[in-house]
Amino acid sequence: MNPRPQIVADKNPIEFSILMPCLNEAETLATCIKKAQKALEDLNIAGEIVVADNGSTDGSPEIAASLGARVVHVAEKGYGSALLGGIQAAGGKYIIMGDADDSYDFTRLDPFVEKLRAGYEFVMGNRFKGGIEPSAMPVLHRYLGNPVLTGIGRLFFKSPCGDFHCGLRGFSKAAIQNLDLRTTGMEFASETVVKASLHGLRVTEVPTTLSLDGRTRSPHLRSWRDGWRHLRFLLLYSPRWLFLYPGLCLMLIGSIVAGLLLVGPRVVDGITFDVHTLLYAAMAIIIGYQTVTFAVFTKVFAITEGLLPEDPRLAMMFRHITLETGIIAGGLLLVAGIALSVFALSFWSATSFGPLDPSRTLRLVIPAATLIVLGLQTVLSSFFLSILGLKRH
Repeated sequence: MNPRPQIVADKNPIEFSILMPCLNEAETLATCIKKAQKALEDLNIAGEIVVADNGSTDGSPEIAASLGARVVHVAEKGYGSALLGGIQAAGGKYIIMGDADDSYDFTRLDPFVEKLRAGYEFVMGNRFKGGIEPSAMPVLHRYLGNPVLTGIGRLFFKSPCGDFHCGLRGFSKAAIQNLDLRTTGMEFASETVVKASLHGLRVTEVPTTLSLDGRTRSPHLRSWRDGWRHLRFLLLYSPRWLFLYPGLCLMLIGSIVAGLLLVGPRVVDGITFDVHTLLYAAMAIIIGYQTVTFAVFTKVFAITEGLLPEDPRLAMMFRHITLETGIIAGGLLLVAGIALSVFALSFWSATSFGPLDPSRTLRLVIPAATLIVLGLQTVLSSFFLSILGLKRH
């Protein structure tokens, strides 16, 4: 006789995971967990509380477990490491993460829930719109650190977020895992916002409040060290602003100055600019050109390694600019530089290779040397780009 089939009741899947990174938060962790549990109950959400413990020694994991939260132990140190481990372990379709220091109100999660259910894939809190309790945010962070770093982030990556470092944010688990997040420290906060913007996720923000945290110990955040890590990350993920735009500016300024001085000295307010200034203008052109090539190298490498998404404009450029075209362009520059050098040599031979007038001959020698350097750089850069592109093909 066949056994009677068992009827298994359907279980409600976990819709939301409330994720809290934790490193010695025994003073405030219980309060945060209870608030998050109340929010899940009030909003009638099938959810869980996940505490990503990063090596606490004050009993925080035991407190979390006693209150029914799921504790995930993350061995690798760092704010980003803890969150990456928690995201991986979370069972919810959506994740709302927040610091476990009781500075964020976990009972006010309804705006995040509403936006995520409406189809947004990344929802940022904005403390400047929701309200900051007196002394809750250091003056340096409130009026310098956060506004400057957020402004740079919005400029570089066209993000709609007005508070890049708010610790309360929500996202779709599937969408956030597709971003291939990698940073392990405090800059993880910037990485999530930057990559969400670069990969075209549906991003929005909601007002949230910031209260004075309930800890008696000093925070883990180190203002200057972590501020630099955020700034460094923003620069490294934007080759345009780090390399391309400065390089183009240098080339433009150098070319204008060189063009004015090639015909002869220039006097401005009694100051004479001659071949010495022309030499610095040539230097600006060469350094600018190198910086622009670094922008291309960095972009290709970042895309190849999955750090940045594919760029259709770059792909279009490489359909027309190949190794062969780079060699031809570099060869033409090299030939022009050599020809100009030969022309300058003819002036020297006319004096039986005797003394020369620097103001005259350097107007030939400096452009000739510049063209030779640019030509060689173009040829070598073309080969290097082809090597970088091997993995892409």
